[in-house]
Amino acid sequence: MCNYTVTSKQDMCNYSVITLWQSNSTLNTVDGKMKSKGRASIDVGADGVAVITIINPPVNSLSLDVLYSLKDAFEEAFRRDDVKAIVVTGCHGKFSGGFNISSFVDLQQEKVAQPNPGYISLDILTDTVEVSKKPLVAAIDGHALGGGLEIAMCCHARISTPNAKLGLPELHLGIIPGFGGTQRLPRLVGLAKSLEMMLTAKLVKGEEALDLGLVDAIVSSSQLLDTARKWALDIWEHKRPWNIASLYRTDKMESLGEAKEILKFARAQALRIAPNLHHPLAFVDVVEEGIVSGSRAGLIKEYETFEVLIRSGPCKALVHIFFAQRGTMKVPGVTDLGLVPRHVKRVGILGGGLMGSGIATAFLLSNYHVILKEVNDKVLEAGIDRIKANLQSRVNKGKLSQGNFEKALSLLIGTLDYESFRAIDMIIEAVTEDLSLKKQIFTDLEKYCPPHCILASNTSTIDLNLIVEEKSKYADRIIGAHFFSPAHVMPLLEIVRTQNTSPQVIVDLLDVGKKIKKTPVVVRNCTGFAVNRMLFPFTQAALLLVEHGADVYCIDSAFTKFGMAMGPFRLFDLVGFNVAMASEAQFVSSMPGRIYKSMLIPLMQQDKRLGETTHKGFYLYDERRKAKPDPEIKRYIEKAREISGVSIDPKMAKLSEKDMVEMIFFPSVNEACRLLAEGIVVKASDLDIASVMGVGFPPYRGGIIYWADTVGSKYICSRLNEWATIYGKNFKPCDYLAEKAARGIPLSGTMDLAKSRL
Repeated sequence: MCNYTVTSKQDMCNYSVITLWQSNSTLNTVDGKMKSKGRASIDVGADGVAVITIINPPVNSLSLDVLYSLKDAFEEAFRRDDVKAIVVTGCHGKFSGGFNISSFVDLQQEKVAQPNPGYISLDILTDTVEVSKKPLVAAIDGHALGGGLEIAMCCHARISTPNAKLGLPELHLGIIPGFGGTQRLPRLVGLAKSLEMMLTAKLVKGEEALDLGLVDAIVSSSQLLDTARKWALDIWEHKRPWNIASLYRTDKMESLGEAKEILKFARAQALRIAPNLHHPLAFVDVVEEGIVSGSRAGLIKEYETFEVLIRSGPCKALVHIFFAQRGTMKVPGVTDLGLVPRHVKRVGILGGGLMGSGIATAFLLSNYHVILKEVNDKVLEAGIDRIKANLQSRVNKGKLSQGNFEKALSLLIGTLDYESFRAIDMIIEAVTEDLSLKKQIFTDLEKYCPPHCILASNTSTIDLNLIVEEKSKYADRIIGAHFFSPAHVMPLLEIVRTQNTSPQVIVDLLDVGKKIKKTPVVVRNCTGFAVNRMLFPFTQAALLLVEHGADVYCIDSAFTKFGMAMGPFRLFDLVGFNVAMASEAQFVSSMPGRIYKSMLIPLMQQDKRLGETTHKGFYLYDERRKAKPDPEIKRYIEKAREISGVSIDPKMAKLSEKDMVEMIFFPSVNEACRLLAEGIVVKASDLDIASVMGVGFPPYRGGIIYWADTVGSKYICSRLNEWATIYGKNFKPCDYLAEKAARGIPLSGTMDLAKSRL
């Protein structure tokens, strides 16, 4: 029997919510045109303090141009006799967001001449800046992230504003800090805290940074520069101590024996959380090298490791996801029309169940006024209680203050009728997947909502044209706003446009999505839209494999090892069998020729096994909803085989984990190709984001299409044809995939936009 891994619902949420390095880097382009090069300026005051300013708006990212200019500015300040001390800062209230991620791509593709290994971390920062005979003080406002913080740590002191954010989040891009951060941060805040900050990409605000010893003082933004100048002069005049260089400090470092135990624990945690990734372990090795062999040896190992990792598969995939996530806000024929988003203030939510309460929570956390409508007092009270519980959970985790908890609740109103909807800007219908109920709701809404009100449905599968007729006089305001459960946690918002949806409404919802901290993906209307259409073949193939002899728990284990938060059968339990079968019913009517009809789940439904909510599904669940395999499942599988007339295939019983993943994922790739061919989605990168944020596809594999291209379209097509011959036309490659494979073209290759319905 194979080993199996089961994750909790919360694990899935944590896994799917990608914390990308969003605030610390920017592209060097504006509307496709190259910006002027970044630089560093130097200004020497009458007090003898040289202020060196990093200038590369909007976040003062560190391109090679900026770094070379910064080196020149430092050397000028060192040479000049009228300079006593130096302050380093960034323009427009932002220190620096770190190395420009677009430069990663240039380095990976060898589009720019790369500096000699160690030139920046050793030659510039260590052997030029840190050994300065003139006091250096960093004046930090806004953020000092990645390379920005690494520059600040080379200074003799750091002054910060209270709300400034500091951190080294490089590991979320598949690399490690490359400008000395792996060596200096442990010496400034201690080994244990530095490992936590870097492995989890944790950012700390000014006050916490002061407590840790990462900064030396906290002042307001208005006092920052003056305080930093005076601090630098005080060091020059020996009124303040000239601190030992960060690279050689030992006062915060643990003993060698304790350090080895901490490093051992860090390795174990990295293996447990990210067993498929090498760079967290490589990072721990680099830190250890500095402790055991000295900080300079650590710097050498750091840049050697960085050089390898920046060209690694995970780094390239994560950088792709970074840019793909930003690209979702650009919709051809919509966002290029010059439309300005309208101001949405009041949002109505219809339905206070698990989904509706989650959506309401997301809006309340972003300071929207929310009106929650239900059908009677009992269910309304239950919905409000769910919202309170969602908010309280954030308070308990330290993510929401008690004051903001009370403020959020003050924005919520419950109602049993539509009268309060007369002055609303947007409604989101979030009732059960009952077509007749949804149709009645939108008929009622037409009578009460003002003419400008956006009318959105949170349906996960139903074609919007079935809910509201295309000839309706308000069809231009109809749009899908498909959230993923739990809606206040999951980061994806699938925006579904019909043939009649106004571009203005799409622009409005894109803006709303951004404000409630979601990543929006705009798709065309069809059954299942993008995410659930990709997911349906995934679950269908899993059922086929089990009925033909594969083991349920071995399949789930293969997928968790691949990097998914959970396998298809644990996912069935989480979603619930009733929801799964309701979705299947929609697909049966819209794509009848591509359905594998299994009786496995209906048989389990008959015995009231409905998934996690009933504590019985493919797994058994205790009171804490911890899952364990159930031997009884074999009985249901045998009965399903008997009904379907399927016999066990000996090959299926011996499938490798690789074959399990491919047989279940390749049909999803095939469906993703159909979505591109039909114009449901314009950009392949949008499908990558949808798969990562909506399905839990491992981000370090780059998303469904990116991963498929690394596997190869020819290989995928040949395997699908092989399985189609044995197991039926469900596996048959679509024309788009077959054509790409025949021509040897990547699936993500540019498609003919003239053929796109979007």
